[in-house]
Amino acid sequence: MMARIRDGIICALAVLLAFLSSGHARAQSEYPNKPIHFIVGFAAGGGNDLFARLVVQKFQENTGAVTVIENRVGAGGRIAAEFAARQPTDGYTILVGATGQMSIATAIFPDLGYHASNSFTPLNMIASFPLVLVVPADHPAKNMKELIAWAKANPDKSNYGTSSPAFTIASELLKLKSGMPAVAIPYKSSNESNLSVASGQSSFTISDGPPVMPLMNAGKIRALAVTGSERSSELPDVPSMAESGFPEVDTQLWSGFFVPAGTPEPIVAKLTSELGKALADRAVQDGLRKMAVKPGGPTGGAFKKRIDDDIRAFAEIVKAANLTFK
Repeated sequence: MMARIRDGIICALAVLLAFLSSGHARAQSEYPNKPIHFIVGFAAGGGNDLFARLVVQKFQENTGAVTVIENRVGAGGRIAAEFAARQPTDGYTILVGATGQMSIATAIFPDLGYHASNSFTPLNMIASFPLVLVVPADHPAKNMKELIAWAKANPDKSNYGTSSPAFTIASELLKLKSGMPAVAIPYKSSNESNLSVASGQSSFTISDGPPVMPLMNAGKIRALAVTGSERSSELPDVPSMAESGFPEVDTQLWSGFFVPAGTPEPIVAKLTSELGKALADRAVQDGLRKMAVKPGGPTGGAFKKRIDDDIRAFAEIVKAANLTFK
């Protein structure tokens, strides 16, 4: 009697597991059949938001999927990343993650509610880009060596605008490698820090390209260098930090798409493929280049390796510069 009951329970469990398995497989094969939410941790109109809207629009056109872009602003993008990490692993929540909230946050905040490469599965890098150092249009320094000499001669006037740990780390790395003095002035956005340079409140700022371009084109600020060893295609006349004598000031940022860790591989593969097609579109690539960024980049495991390498590099700079962040 007990054997028959046991066999009946086993049979029922097998039927239930088969049913659940078939339902799970069916859900994956029908994916997507409801809106896909792209979570952006920064305000509408910022660089990360503009990147996302450009690519997601093409993704929607190509796939017919319904997409929703949600701006969950706060804590340098960390609120959005923590929210995304807690969502179901069904492919309907995609984080548009940036270096600051991913690699840098993981490197500098020990009590972070997520880990850049453990809590997420990376899909596609949207773009990568150097940072741009700008000074007021009427600043006496015409190149990096002159700026450093000016800062050493005028330590009470030397300061820099910054709106995120990414820009602070790049600026402090320059100070470490050049010996120049400069006091940080915090701002809420890189647009504000660039405006502070244009108005003369800050002697320089290192920031992303999108807020730099309009002010530079209007003659309000002047670019002295881009971080890294290569010039930017959108700023061909601006030397790299390597050309300027500071090859170690090589901070490169990126933006990319992520899903919560544990998302089924078929969904990961489908999203990576379709987002890759959107990123390869000529109009999308042209739109990204106009924002002074390099379109595309690594996917999957190669993207994860880049993230892990960044985490180690940023942690080393923070330790060397004795920086603390809240």
